[in-house]
Amino acid sequence: MSCKLVVAALALFLIYATVSEGMSLARMGNELRCQCIGTHSKFIPPRNFRDVKLTLSGPHCQNVEIIATLKDGREVCLEPTAPWVKIIVKAILDKAEENGEAKR
Repeated sequence: MSCKLVVAALALFLIYATVSEGMSLARMGNELRCQCIGTHSKFIPPRNFRDVKLTLSGPHCQNVEIIATLKDGREVCLEPTAPWVKIIVKAILDKAEENGEAKR
């Protein structure tokens, strides 16, 4: 093998290793921290929700996080202790339990 071919192969390998390592670090960084910096406690009508995601506390974040995706595409972190949020979460969990989706 010529020296230029070896250098080119080594360069390609290093570029691939750098890119793939950077991607895995980016994914790990996303998963190992809280998603919500602040929370919204003012009432938002549930008809404006497209989706609601509940993330329990764990090693990634000490807070329970409730992230609502609105119909206009915005994501809003909801305050878990707000009374109206508790009612919505209870309704979602009750519906999931009825559908057999809840795991105990």
